[in-house]
Amino acid sequence: MSGALYASFDRFPTRKGAATHIARFAPALFEHFGGGVLYVLGDVESPLHQFERESFGDVEIVRHAQPDVNFLERAIGFSRGLAELLDERGDFRLCHFRDPWSGVPILSRPHGYATVFEVNALPSIELGSRYPSILSRTLEKIRARELFCLHECDRIVTPSQVTAKRLETLGIASGKIAVVPNGADVRATPAKPDDAPETYLIYFGALQRWQGVETLLRAFARLADLPELHLVICASAENRDARRLQSFAQRLGIDEARLHWRYALETDGLDAWLGHARISIAPLSACARNTVQGCAPLKILETLAAGIPLIASDLPVVRELVSDGVEGRLVPPDRPAELARAIRILLAYPELAQNLGRNGRARIERGLCWSDSLAALRSVYDEVMATRKQAPRAAMA
Repeated sequence: MSGALYASFDRFPTRKGAATHIARFAPALFEHFGGGVLYVLGDVESPLHQFERESFGDVEIVRHAQPDVNFLERAIGFSRGLAELLDERGDFRLCHFRDPWSGVPILSRPHGYATVFEVNALPSIELGSRYPSILSRTLEKIRARELFCLHECDRIVTPSQVTAKRLETLGIASGKIAVVPNGADVRATPAKPDDAPETYLIYFGALQRWQGVETLLRAFARLADLPELHLVICASAENRDARRLQSFAQRLGIDEARLHWRYALETDGLDAWLGHARISIAPLSACARNTVQGCAPLKILETLAAGIPLIASDLPVVRELVSDGVEGRLVPPDRPAELARAIRILLAYPELAQNLGRNGRARIERGLCWSDSLAALRSVYDEVMATRKQAPRAAMA
C-alpha cells in the first residue's frame, strides 16, 4: 500500500473556510504519506482530473462534478464516484475524510488502510439550519450514516471542544477524539485598498443565517448617527444569501454609500481589507449549528492574527479562542443593541481597541499558528498508523 486519500464533499478551490482548511490539512497528509489522491467536488471552472506537484506534492486531484442537481442528489453521486475510485485504487495507507458522504464508501468495504474522520460539521444538524424544510426522516438517515462513520473510523479529529463533547454524547469514547484547533498565520499587512473608506468595520466569511450577519446589519443600522463609519462585507460569492442580505439592508434603511460588498477576494486582497479595519465582527447566532454541533471560525483566528480588534458573540466555541476583554469583546448573540454598544465603545476608546488587537496576535503566536495545528495532525497520523486494527471493517447495513 502507498499514499493516502483525502476526501471532502466541498468544492476546491474556493474562497470558503472549508477550502482554506483543505489547503492546509491535505498537503500535510500527502507529505506525511508520500502523495496520494485528493477527492473533492468540482465545477465547470476546474478540471475533473489534475496532477498537482507544486502545492501538494505528488498528488492527483479528482473532482466530482454533477451540475443542476439538488444537495442530496449531489451527495449520493459524490459517494458513488468515491466508491468507484476505491474499487480502482483502494490500496491507500490512510484515508482522511471530512463528511459521511465520503466516509460511508471508505468504511463500508473490507480494507487495510487506516481511517481518520475530520469532523468540522454534522450534516444532521447543519442541514436542518440550512434547509428548514428538509424532512426529519431524511435527517435521521443522515444521522445513521454519521454514527456509522464515527464508530467505524480509527480516529476522529475536530477543531472544537464543543464538537468533541457533542460526539461524546453520541457514544464516542473521548480517547478516540483528538481536538486539533484551526490556525492562522501572522503576516505583514498589505497596503490599504484604494477604494477603502477612511473608517470601517469588517465582516468576512460565509453568509448563511447561522453566521449572524442579520444581527450585524441591525446593529449597523443603529449607528446611523456615525455617518463617517462604513461597513465592509467580504464574502466568497454573490449568491442567494448575499442577495437576501442586500435586500435586508435596504429594508433597514442603511445608506448604500456606507455599505460595501466585496466577493471572492484573493488572500492578499482580504488581508488588505482586514488589516486596515477599525474592528472585525464575528456575530455568530446562538443556534444548534453553533452551540450543539460546534464550530471553529477561521474569521476569528484570522482577525486575531491580523492584530485587529475583535467583537464576537459570547458562545462556548468563541470562548475557546477568545477571553472577553483580553483578545476581544464578547457580546450576547443575536442582540443588535448590545453589538452596537460594543462597537461604539471600541470606537470611542482606540487605546483599548489597540490592546485587544495586540493581545489577539499574541494569542495566535502562543499556539494557534497553522504550524501548531499541522504538528498535532501529524501526531494523530503517527498514532493511528501505530495502533490501527488489522481486521477488515464490517459493511454498513
